[in-house]
Amino acid sequence: MPKKILALVSEPVSADALRSAIGDGAGDAEVLVVAPALESRGRWLLDAPDPAIERAAAVQEETVERMDEGGVDAAGDTGEADPLLAIQDALQTFEADEIVVFTHPEGEANWMEEGLVEDARERFGRPVRHLEVEAG
Repeated sequence: MPKKILALVSEPVSADALRSAIGDGAGDAEVLVVAPALESRGRWLLDAPDPAIERAAAVQEETVERMDEGGVDAAGDTGEADPLLAIQDALQTFEADEIVVFTHPEGEANWMEEGLVEDARERFGRPVRHLEVEAG
């Protein structure tokens, strides 16, 4: 049975990025890509999520396409603005063996990414790997 990987992405990532995070087993894995609708503090306070949802949809679609092109079986979805809720929701229907969190580098991170990896490790009781990805 293939390993099930939940990949939380803040930017489009490739199959090679996934391989960097988990090793050569990526090609045999079943991957669910979830892109949270990350909002700026200002948009969150104004309750204006539409641009964040549109961006999340584009990020997950591009990631799934890149993974498929790189030989990784992937499906995608958008998630809640809070990345922890996005992971929690995805785990309701996708029993991941492992979670891979792709975030922006420190100094470029969205405010909702702060402490995310540590919180995910404490909360979800499964291995959590982390890789930083550049915006754009």
